[in-house]
Amino acid sequence: TKIERLNLVSREEAQAENLRKLLLAISQDVRVLLVKLADRLHNMRTLQYMPPEKRTRIAQETMDIYAPLAGRMGMQDMRSELEDISFKILQPEHYQAIVARLDEMQSAYSETIATISSELSERLQAEGITARVKARVKSPFSIFNKIERKSIALEQLSDMIGFRVIVGSIDECYHTLGVVHTKWKGRFKDYISVPKHNDYQSIHTTIVGPGRQRAELQIRTEEMDRVAEFGIAAHALYKDGASADLSRIENESQAYGSLRSTIAHLTAG
Repeated sequence: TKIERLNLVSREEAQAENLRKLLLAISQDVRVLLVKLADRLHNMRTLQYMPPEKRTRIAQETMDIYAPLAGRMGMQDMRSELEDISFKILQPEHYQAIVARLDEMQSAYSETIATISSELSERLQAEGITARVKARVKSPFSIFNKIERKSIALEQLSDMIGFRVIVGSIDECYHTLGVVHTKWKGRFKDYISVPKHNDYQSIHTTIVGPGRQRAELQIRTEEMDRVAEFGIAAHALYKDGASADLSRIENESQAYGSLRSTIAHLTAG
């Protein structure tokens, strides 16, 4: 904002300079990014009060810069909200079509969701596994992305239902996978033994449930679930009840190390 007031550079040059300064600040202290993302999320939640032209520009900037940064830091809840608000502003017709389809699907498949949830909980309990099973539908923008990536119609998308299965230990994650596959066949990906670059860990498996409805299951521990939702912030906020500790974040987060390395390459010279 201060740079733009000088009227010495164009808006585009000012934005590029602001981004460069932001990246350099992040490389010194990741808490700069956490504050900046929180500020952007607040701005996006009140975007409807801004003029249409400014609304569109901010939404595009959020989609291009801030949502990917949140994703890079493993902050999936924030990334998803930033993307969905931006998507609603940038492509309102696509957004409304997907939301309408999700509403239809939730109504049509409510019985399937209830059946899978109850059967899974009962089978895990019989195996001595205490688990929380949470049903969810995928976010509008993630659905749009999949449609674009696979070049299919919205009606052809079959796996919009998802379940999170939260258990007590890593051993129970693999035990749960075995229990799931004795009831429903499916393929799986193991992000526990090989975490993603943003610290994300889970086992993913896609099953075919009642009525031949496809559903994705994510199996993880409580700590993995916190990191999946809050990303890099979880390393500081949930260990030993401690307040944010930069050294802990740096030591425990593969995501921050990866981002710092990327910034070093971008800003070299």
